[in-house]
Amino acid sequence: MSIIAWIVVGLIAGFIAEKIMGRDHGLLTNLVVGVIGAFVGGFIISTILGFEYAQGFNLATIITAIIGAVVFLWIWGMIRGRSRA
Repeated sequence: MSIIAWIVVGLIAGFIAEKIMGRDHGLLTNLVVGVIGAFVGGFIISTILGFEYAQGFNLATIITAIIGAVVFLWIWGMIRGRSRA
């Protein structure tokens, strides 16, 4: 995927994951969360579950990135929640 496609997928995934998790981030944070989510989701889907999916800018890639972003936000919330207590 090109860098522009990564940015678009990251923004979409970060925004949707933000809404699913009930968070309120800015545009840059959504981008970072979405790109990290793409890596996390790709790891979960391919390594742990053993599924292969077509790479590129498509629905499967966006859903994978959203799943990864939600997992990332959940883990990040658990870490930050424990550090505040």
